[in-house]
Amino acid sequence: MSSENPAIAGAKDLADNTKKVLTGYRPTGRIHLGHYFGNLENMVKMQDTYESYFFIVEWHALTTAYEETGRMNQYCEDMVLDWLAAGIDPEKASIYRQSDVPQLAELGVYLSMITPVSWLERVPAYKEMIKDYASRGKDIATLGFLGYPVWQAADIIMVHGELIPVGEDQVPHIELTREVVRKFNNLYGDYFKEPQALLSEARRVPGTDGRKMSKSYGNTIDLADTPDEAWKKLKPMLTDPARQRLTDPGNPDVCPVYDLHKLFSPDDVLETVQENCRGAKWGCIACKEVLHQRLGPFLSEFQEKRAAIVADNPNIGLEVLEAGGAKVRKKADETIYNVRERMGIHLRK
Repeated sequence: MSSENPAIAGAKDLADNTKKVLTGYRPTGRIHLGHYFGNLENMVKMQDTYESYFFIVEWHALTTAYEETGRMNQYCEDMVLDWLAAGIDPEKASIYRQSDVPQLAELGVYLSMITPVSWLERVPAYKEMIKDYASRGKDIATLGFLGYPVWQAADIIMVHGELIPVGEDQVPHIELTREVVRKFNNLYGDYFKEPQALLSEARRVPGTDGRKMSKSYGNTIDLADTPDEAWKKLKPMLTDPARQRLTDPGNPDVCPVYDLHKLFSPDDVLETVQENCRGAKWGCIACKEVLHQRLGPFLSEFQEKRAAIVADNPNIGLEVLEAGGAKVRKKADETIYNVRERMGIHLRK
């Protein structure tokens, strides 16, 4: 991690365990291996190191799925259950969803009044995503989508988030939040700290088509998949494109299946995969079978943990959200009070 860019946390920042970490997920369905190895593993570690805020961003999901709200509540509950099964502890981290903290909307309004439209239009992904969705027959050129970085800034500073786990492509969003914070502080007096990006240490998780695993690509292996369902997805998965015949030597370094092996297989198995692939000693199906021998039990164990949590308390997901929302609303009340005071806006008694 580099400290040259002040928007990116350096070693000194990471060593401060008083820092507040905030990260969120869109509730678009059950989580997959990309989610698990991309961020969820790190969330489990961070809850033991920092004051942690993990929240479900269903308002953000509406920026691209505004007509798909029917299952949103179920997705939110499912996500909490998946988090719990992965090891997130509501006694260590605040778990909540945006709509349970209405103060976020008020803060977003205030921030939107001081954020120039030009700042929003220069976000790298803005025009790119509008064009991409338009090619699929969907219009997301809405006020909500344009203002997404403002709402994200509100999410972060409402709880005074300081370290925000993101991939490198998301650093511009954090830089914009820092600009909004500076403008607010210059106008109304210092109050908010400028957050920093905590660059993700996520391991690369390829989908079944070789691209990044993503629901939008339809290439996921879900944590809810049975071992048999996972095998049906894994069996036709793309491998080294240059290997056309069984007798052709393969190159694991360009094979998405080998990338998955690195997540599940121990070093001795990785050595065997390398040897048998490069020496054309086995075919790709045999390689996938070895991977599945570890992937299948991983999925089964996760699902057993989740089922045990639900069996112990069928309402645990909603109860966690309710408790987390109540906790964060208290903090949000304090933040909004101070924001109003600095802005000279009527203070609620």
